[in-house]
Parts: sequence; structure tokens; C-alpha cells
Amino acid sequence: MIVNIETKRLILRDIRTEDLNGMFELDSNPNVHKYLGNNPVKTKSESLKYIEKIQKQYKQFGIGRFAVIEKKSKQFIGWSGIKFNTGPKEALGSKTDFYDIGYRFIEHYWNKGYATETAIVALDYGFKELKLKTIVGAAEIGNIASNRILEKIGLKYKEQFPFENEMINWYELNTEDYAKKMS
Repeated sequence: MIVNIETKRLILRDIRTEDLNGMFELDSNPNVHKYLGNNPVKTKSESLKYIEKIQKQYKQFGIGRFAVIEKKSKQFIGWSGIKFNTGPKEALGSKTDFYDIGYRFIEHYWNKGYATETAIVALDYGFKELKLKTIVGAAEIGNIASNRILEKIGLKYKEQFPFENEMINWYELNTEDYAKKMS
């Protein structure tokens, strides 16, 4: 899968092995993993396995997270996009077989609006190019920034449920509501 989506400040493209150092910087930071189970990676081989998993999703489902490249610096700054979650290993509570929007950035790039900027174009890609019927988002209750982004991009709060000793907010956006939002 080769995708190249541009915003004013960013490029979203397929994640590549060459992104390994950036992925390791991202996922080895405990602050990045505060709301992700507090389990940062410890080795580059763990980051490489994650890259390979995303590349497998591209082949298997035609979608996966995108690398985010800052145009100004030409640096990998994180990832954003849509992923298909299926089966027990990717279930979120009792939720399975869903497309979710997500984003994760190297800490230095937080608070610059990049998550919102990339999430907006990822939603657009999901609804217009992939013709998805529903895209969801999930965030721990305590992750105020992520919850705000999901609401800001138009996802609607649906419910809350426990997952791995944390409470999760679940949001959804369907094709019809997306079309209304865009008109």
C-alpha cells in the first residue's frame, strides 16, 4: 500500500523500515505510553516488529497507520490514521471488527495541532477513498487531549467501558453524519 496525503504542514505516507529510529524514539518514551498501558518498548527490535505488523495490515486490510512526516524538517514525527481491528488480540473490551482512528506523536511534537490535522485527513480518506460506513475512536477517560481531538474532528461519544483496569470513552462517526459535517 502506498499512500501520500499532504496537509499544509505534513505528509502522511505508508510506514517503512526506514522509520525505525523514529518509531523507537516514539514508543520507548514512557510519557507517550502513559495512556497506552504504561508499557513502552525497550528495544528497536520491538519497534521493528510493530512496523512489520502495520505493513502486514496494509496487505491484509488495505489500511493501517500512516507515518507522519513534518514537511519543514522532513522528520518522522509519529503516526496517525485508520486501522482495522479484528479478533481477540485486537479487541477492545467486547468490541471487535472495527475501523478506528488513532494518532501517536513523538513528545517534542505535542501541542502543535498535528494530531487533529492528521486525524481530519485520515477521516476524509476513510470515508471518501475506502468508503467506510463507520469509524470509531477510543481514549482513556484521563487522556483529556485525545478525547478532545476525537470530539473536535466530529466523532460522537457513545459509551464508556472498562478495559485493562482503565475506563475507556468510545466515540463513533458514520458516513451520513460525516457528510452532514462536511456540507
